[in-house]
Amino acid sequence: MDGRMLGPVQVGMLGYGCMRFPLNRETRQIDEDKAGALLRRAMEAGVTYYDTAWPYHEGESEAFLGRALAEYPRERYQLATKLPCWKVSRPEQALDFFYRQLERLNTDYVDFYLLHSLGEQSWRKMRDLGIPELMENLKREGKIRQFGFSFHDRYEVLEEILTCRNWDFCQLQLNYMDTETQAGLRGYHLAQRLGVPVVVMEPVKGGSLALLPEDVSAPLKAVQPKASPAAWAMRWVGSLSNVRVILSGMTTMEQLDENLETFTSFEPLEDGERAALEETAQCLRRRLRNGCTDCRYCMPCPAGVNIPQNFAVWNGMSMFQNRRLTRQRWRLLGEGKAELCVGCGSCEETCPQHIPIRAHLKQVTEDVGAFVART
Repeated sequence: MDGRMLGPVQVGMLGYGCMRFPLNRETRQIDEDKAGALLRRAMEAGVTYYDTAWPYHEGESEAFLGRALAEYPRERYQLATKLPCWKVSRPEQALDFFYRQLERLNTDYVDFYLLHSLGEQSWRKMRDLGIPELMENLKREGKIRQFGFSFHDRYEVLEEILTCRNWDFCQLQLNYMDTETQAGLRGYHLAQRLGVPVVVMEPVKGGSLALLPEDVSAPLKAVQPKASPAAWAMRWVGSLSNVRVILSGMTTMEQLDENLETFTSFEPLEDGERAALEETAQCLRRRLRNGCTDCRYCMPCPAGVNIPQNFAVWNGMSMFQNRRLTRQRWRLLGEGKAELCVGCGSCEETCPQHIPIRAHLKQVTEDVGAFVART
């Protein structure tokens, strides 16, 4: 397993994201036998970075990870977990969460501690409560080795956060399709200029980039006929020099072994490979059904429609033709589906992209409904 420096510590390039462990079909809880086998294989192969969080697997991920890794010397691996900022309204609550996480993880310290899923409002709440200073105290006591944050918002918000203090690292969503989504490549380059190492999440866009339509993947196969779409996505991220860890939520042994192969004697992309990957990305973008940027000017919808997420499912369906993921994302929309639209038009008055939202929501219902109904 190839490694890179994250602060003063060498970490394996492939990090294990502990939010998608295999589940027991009956209980829908972590299948500890299968998940334990995955972790043992990862440890044997040199994976050192294990990323979890308070809510993963309905609160069971941290405790399971603590039990599963107890058989190994603590210095052989690094633990990363996160403060659930949305649950914190007082400084003492943050401390309570942290010490409970230490208990769950069966450890005296956390190698990498993050403020979880920061956006504009959650960051300002954490800042005003003095949570970063509180975490710095824990760092001085040796209970936290490095302190950072994970991020889900606009570039301008990332700029505010990164420039307000000295961070040890940050965690960003980044892949070859999301170069302009959330912080995007612009945010990555900002972190690089400021000397803040980056951990990447969603390198295969929630699995979407792991299975591509044949016509879309044709440029990749012409260059590397045997390389999988997931390996291409991983190599794109790994070719960015300030990316130190690339997280993958691996559910099966096949996924783990494929990623281990990619990050053993890792090969950055060459110019011809970059061109083929950009051609693939452009082909996927041409399949977009509309230009929704998730700016959320259309929200809240008076009828309860989650307009951006409906368009995200619709666009994802069109680009990737992945029935399993489309069904999953359509189901997760719950009561916010497009069919609730009453045609009031208030969304169209505020949409900066001038999207005919009402007509498109009707099309979402027809297209996605028919797609997920197929066997």
